[in-house]
Amino acid sequence: MIPRLKEQYDKLIIENLKKKLSVTNKLMVPKFVKIILNMGLGKDAQDKKKLQNCIEDISLISGQKPIVTRFKKSISNFKTRKGAAAGVKVTLRRNRMYEFMDRLVNIALPRIKDFQGLSLDGFDSSFNYSLGITEHIIFPEINFDKTDRIRGMDIIIVTNAKSKESAIALLESMNFPFIKKNKDKKSN
Repeated sequence: MIPRLKEQYDKLIIENLKKKLSVTNKLMVPKFVKIILNMGLGKDAQDKKKLQNCIEDISLISGQKPIVTRFKKSISNFKTRKGAAAGVKVTLRRNRMYEFMDRLVNIALPRIKDFQGLSLDGFDSSFNYSLGITEHIIFPEINFDKTDRIRGMDIIIVTNAKSKESAIALLESMNFPFIKKNKDKKSN
């Protein structure tokens, strides 16, 4: 079954972006490549039960099993050991990517307390967008009563956009709630 957002992208958003970005070929329209979810363990890295809880939480959020990332070398100041668990990571592509994007924009982000919108400063030099979430319990799949600790997570949205303007247009077409900057602020 095709996700709702993917179907909307194929039928409406591509045509709207072609007009907005003034491109002639639909293959020149920017699209999503993948979404990466990353949850660091921090002090919980030594505890196997808490690691298993993180794996279960990310599995519920993403719909697929994450991999456990490990430290590449030991650093005594950070109390890390080579080969010890550092966090969990999952990469979403194709239909799961669009399903997650739909849930993120329409369900999870509005559940953030005092949410004002997303910053436009989250773009990197390759025009990919990164955002951090301080509470993973904003996703409805997570049962608040069964979580042992509230954790943060990073979400990286990888696009094939060639400019920041086209990447912003792509994300705005998917209803990403960016903060609008007023150019003509009234002075009080």
